[in-house]
Amino acid sequence: MQPKVSYPLNQVLDVKKKRVEDQEKVVKDKQQALEREKEKLAQREADRDKAVQHDKDKLTQLRKLLDEGTTCPKILQMKAYLKVTKERVKIEEKKVKEQQTAVENANKALEMAKQELKIKRQDVDKIETHKKDWLKELKKEMELIEEREYDEIGSIIFSANQRRNKNS
Repeated sequence: MQPKVSYPLNQVLDVKKKRVEDQEKVVKDKQQALEREKEKLAQREADRDKAVQHDKDKLTQLRKLLDEGTTCPKILQMKAYLKVTKERVKIEEKKVKEQQTAVENANKALEMAKQELKIKRQDVDKIETHKKDWLKELKKEMELIEEREYDEIGSIIFSANQRRNKNS
């Protein structure tokens, strides 16, 4: 008949497990944030590529007009528009660079969250290892106590038998 024994650090273990679960949610959220940032980056790159292609098309159109021979105002108008398209390309390129920075930041945040999760899991593993060792030690102590009780019971029975044999 062994008494019901509870591990003294069960509450701590439960708290640490809860922290691991919370951190897993944080990692999942950071992963989703990174995916959203990557999607935005892909959109920004597509917009940039579209602006670059538009600029190339207008440059090709200007060259074609020059080859055909056209009026001076038309050429000036096309050159002015080319400046506008080049400026748009610069703006789109800047947006891409900013989004790349956002993706890098989201990636760093994800890595930090993963590292924190790893540390919290190690804390739980340490306590669980301690619990296993504690239970082994407790089992040894209980077996030792049980063995002493059996020795004591055996010695009492032996003494009682000797008294009976003496009295008979």
